[in-house]
Amino acid sequence: MTEPSGRRERKKAATRQKIADTALRLFLERGYDAVGIRDVAAEADVAVTTVFSHFASKEALVFEQDEDFEQRLTRAVTGRAPHEPLIPALRREIQALVRHCTADSAAPIWRMIDASPDLREYEESMRLRHAESLATAIAADPELSQTTTACRTIARFVIDAYSLAREAADPEAAVDEIFRMIGAAWEVTSPSAGGR
Repeated sequence: MTEPSGRRERKKAATRQKIADTALRLFLERGYDAVGIRDVAAEADVAVTTVFSHFASKEALVFEQDEDFEQRLTRAVTGRAPHEPLIPALRREIQALVRHCTADSAAPIWRMIDASPDLREYEESMRLRHAESLATAIAADPELSQTTTACRTIARFVIDAYSLAREAADPEAAVDEIFRMIGAAWEVTSPSAGGR
């Protein structure tokens, strides 16, 4: 996550992390459905209202890096060097996120998510939101001059690339393969290709 400045922000971030870490530990130990918000609050030694001031729902406790993930994707667009092509910048970011999410330590978390309809539904809504944020960032870049439909389509492809690669036997090779297709689709939509 972004490093908070100021003492108050650091304390707030530390409390948020403590709640998230406690929740994840309890979910993995006891099972997601067996743990309630009150259990998390008691174990983290905070009030239930404090949990809800940091997380909108129980599902959000599992996806505590959701906001950071979304910001990283939009920064891959907005923070790239002038005239740097879009698709390689997005590919690098997705590759880094896939590496993080396919680490051995992440496997129990993904098994828990896959086993829970509530968590799978939350993940799907999160992915759609990330795709919309990414599409907005792409559309706002005057160098790219693409239609709204093209921006939204490529953003969805990028978000799906993350999910597909994460589930692949060889995640790195999957990212490479998927991004060759995404790059080709992006080229077809460029104004010079007549794809508008």
